[in-house]
Amino acid sequence: MATHIQIAYNGQNEGTLHATENVSVGAIGLKPYDMVLGGLGACLNYTFQDVLDKMRTEVGSVDYDITGIKRDEVPTILKEVIVNVTVTGVDESKQKKVEKAWLKATEYCSMYETLSRVATMKPTLTFK
Repeated sequence: MATHIQIAYNGQNEGTLHATENVSVGAIGLKPYDMVLGGLGACLNYTFQDVLDKMRTEVGSVDYDITGIKRDEVPTILKEVIVNVTVTGVDESKQKKVEKAWLKATEYCSMYETLSRVATMKPTLTFK
């Protein structure tokens, strides 16, 4: 069973979360893992942006496409989290710096570190 969300940020800490369902909580709407993965995306972006700011590096926008795959056995905890990040508005000469900032973000983000204790984390970074 997989949960999938997408988050688009404006290059700062303002963004929109798109989940499988409408934004409401309960039988219809956001499920608990939608909120967990949304929290992961928000934490990663906040940390990534903080590192970019400290490195005095700007990006145009950052989009997160996050999928959480749960194991079949009870309790059905996450076994894998796939984090695909697309960054736009980065000059080719600054891409290495942004890659370094992204790696630091995965090290410093508390939600990423927490989830990595129970799931295999698979992050990717792509430039457009």
